[in-house]
Amino acid sequence: MPESASLRGRRSECAACDALIAAVRRGESRALVVCGEAGVGKSALLAYLVGAASDLTVVRAIGVESEMELAFASLHQLCAPMLDRLERLPDPQREALKIVFGLAQGPAPDRFLVGLAVLSLLSEAAGERPLLCVVDDAQWLDRASALTLAFVARRLLAERVGLVFGARVVGEALRGLPELEMRGLGVEDARALLKSAVHFPLDEQVRDRIVAETGGNPLALLELPRGLTASQLAGGFGLVGAQALSGRIEESFALRLEVLPEEAQRLLLLAAAEPTGDRLLVWRAAERLEISGAATADIETGGLLTFGEQVAFRHPLVRSAVYRSATAQQRRAVHLALADVTDRQIDPDRRAWHLAVAASGPSEEIASELEHSAGRAQARGGLAAAAAFLQRSVALTGDPGRRVDRALAAARANLYVGAFDTALAMLSIAEAGSADGLQRARMELLRAQIAFSSNIGSDAPPLLVSAARRLEKLDPELARETYLDAWGAAMFAGRLAAAGGLVEVSRAARAAPPPAHTPHPSDLLLDALALLITEGRTVAASALRRASQAFAATDDPAENQFRWTWLPPVPSYVLWDDEGWYVINARQLQLARDAGALARVPMGLITQAVIDAWSGEFTSAAAATAQAEAITEATGIGIAPYGAMLLAALRGREADSSHLLESAINAAAAVGQGFGVQWGEFVKAILFNGLGRYEQALAAAQRASDDTPQLFIASWALAELIEAASRSGEPQLGGDALERLTEDAGAAGTDWGAGVAARSRALLSEGGEAERLYREAIERLGRTRLRPELARAHLLYGEWLRREHRRVNARAQLRIAHEMFSAIGMEAFEERARRELVATGETVRKRTVETSNDLTPHETEIAQLVCEGLSNAEIGERLFISPRTVEWHLHKVFEKLGVSSRTQLARALAPA
Repeated sequence: MPESASLRGRRSECAACDALIAAVRRGESRALVVCGEAGVGKSALLAYLVGAASDLTVVRAIGVESEMELAFASLHQLCAPMLDRLERLPDPQREALKIVFGLAQGPAPDRFLVGLAVLSLLSEAAGERPLLCVVDDAQWLDRASALTLAFVARRLLAERVGLVFGARVVGEALRGLPELEMRGLGVEDARALLKSAVHFPLDEQVRDRIVAETGGNPLALLELPRGLTASQLAGGFGLVGAQALSGRIEESFALRLEVLPEEAQRLLLLAAAEPTGDRLLVWRAAERLEISGAATADIETGGLLTFGEQVAFRHPLVRSAVYRSATAQQRRAVHLALADVTDRQIDPDRRAWHLAVAASGPSEEIASELEHSAGRAQARGGLAAAAAFLQRSVALTGDPGRRVDRALAAARANLYVGAFDTALAMLSIAEAGSADGLQRARMELLRAQIAFSSNIGSDAPPLLVSAARRLEKLDPELARETYLDAWGAAMFAGRLAAAGGLVEVSRAARAAPPPAHTPHPSDLLLDALALLITEGRTVAASALRRASQAFAATDDPAENQFRWTWLPPVPSYVLWDDEGWYVINARQLQLARDAGALARVPMGLITQAVIDAWSGEFTSAAAATAQAEAITEATGIGIAPYGAMLLAALRGREADSSHLLESAINAAAAVGQGFGVQWGEFVKAILFNGLGRYEQALAAAQRASDDTPQLFIASWALAELIEAASRSGEPQLGGDALERLTEDAGAAGTDWGAGVAARSRALLSEGGEAERLYREAIERLGRTRLRPELARAHLLYGEWLRREHRRVNARAQLRIAHEMFSAIGMEAFEERARRELVATGETVRKRTVETSNDLTPHETEIAQLVCEGLSNAEIGERLFISPRTVEWHLHKVFEKLGVSSRTQLARALAPA
């Protein structure tokens, strides 16, 4: 399509491209998805963008439908011109890119580490000259490339990089990025373009019907009338049925193919089947098919294909028209020729794929090659490609036993990439075959894992228990691992578990065979958790401590701990062990980061946000929450906002909290996550106690503590219930809750548990006993890291003293509470303390906001890491941004705080 014609009426779209280029020249970064139906002019607009960026470095990639199963194929296209800069990247990032591009051997790197490496590579390239990355036909990107580039696009900020995609539809990976939707031309522009393509007078009624039916699509306006006579047009061009526009354009190209010589048609089909555009490869395959060079002239005369440095079709619809119009036999012939000329050593995976498409029936040799390709793809981190290779391998496997094994492997690979429907389809193929006992057990396990991964709700626990029981005699170690998975699934399902709840899981786990080796930390954890549910806290306390110590140990092999990132802190929750909780989670988070297993980082960050919020470190909690949200948004990992919920409740801003808490509770209930519902009710009780709305706090705390068997959230909620009951005239409810709390905290034997229990008992006591208990609570909670709990003990003691008419003593306690709440940022509790102080005759000044509060959570996180001594590159690795973006944020921090060096920054943040 001539550029002048294709961009007719595209002033606003061209202006958007000009603005993007100008922003990149100014040192900013921009991402944009140009979307619209086939033929609407996306490629022409991208060509305009490239032309306008003559002073920028431009790199390009094009998605090809037949390459969608080859992991990182399109990413390699884009990054290939910049690979000479690999040595400038940090070691883990450099190795990650070398592995996924097949330049080095090694374990599959985490895909988020690959994304960070690509971000760093683009930033390095842009350091020399602003960079424009253009990716056309993004709807055909392989999954690994699409996810990586989307990750990069969301992290761009100050790198002097423009990243622009052209796509027919905005796929899941690119959703949420800025979009520029291209629609058909306006009526007048469409009429003018149609007139340029039809070289004879056209009846106005026919002209307007063509414009209306094409929707102003430029390619359709130019291509559909080609080859048609005036009488054919006048005879009813638009009466072609309800075929989609892209199909009609393809049909137009197919009609043009029919007039070409047979040899030219075969060469076109060969080029359509070879996705890389490798001219030499196409010609070597053409020689195998005895296609002469004369066919090139016929093709180029028709304007459908050009043979330059690369073989390039005029438009992607030409490629698809050529391929779809060929017979199955013709396609097999060209793929076989391409397989014959593809180097087995250099590109074994593409060769295997060509052989697979060329196969007309089962072939163990080809199926085996595909299986090896799947292994190589998985080693590069291309799980989606591995899944595709395995699926094709299943289709070509004749032996029933091997077909079952390969179908199970394909199901597992699809589970890992989140393709749950395909995983179930592969599982059905396996189940239909002749399987032995172990294979049947693995099928059951896979079905349970799919249920849990696709919906962390109430369906998975009974399925996992059933799979574990079947595995006990076949693979005892895998059976124990499965029981631990089932325990975690049952914990998340909580009170919404229809069957296979914690009691059933724990009984089954205790009846399972013990480990045949020295117990791993995971074995100790399973035994302790099962004992907790079946025998109670008092009996299980020592086993829970052993499990915690195993996971906290620095000399234990990481591989024995790593699979259950979010379960190891559970014994600390049950034992009211705030220090163990902090240490274990910090270790798990560091293990995930060190291993590059960044998919596990968000849960660790959310747990860190919870303990930070409960420690009164609201700035750190907000920063950890923001970091977790950034990763989950970029990756699509779905985790409830536990940290954000607790932080909102402790801050006590009802307007900010209510919507967050209610929406989170409703979302959890909708998918059967009783754990999320219970957590939401617990933090609502904290919020309402702070606001002094005790009846609402009592109702929420009752819902949170009504749990059988009673785990940690129910125990924590009892303290809120007792406080609310004591203020609502419900001493009997408070007394019943106190009995339960005393038993739970007594089994723990920690200052946190004993301190909260003493504070709660004081609320229901009188005279000297009450005062003794308040003092004990303050002493014990003062030895923990939980400052909000200590401040609340001072508040309750002060309130009691005022009601005992001991105003002077009350003021001392209430001042401490007010100052602590003010320093922490617990606004509702601060106001509650202020009211009590005013009631004693005290005049209370409004607190001032620290300068550091002007920083955003992201800026605060960066400032804290600077104070810890991390370099810009190390901070970038930690926060999934480029060093240049770190520098940009740090410049803003310096401006806000009025400092000019890292040393001055550390001094400025020290008081906060």
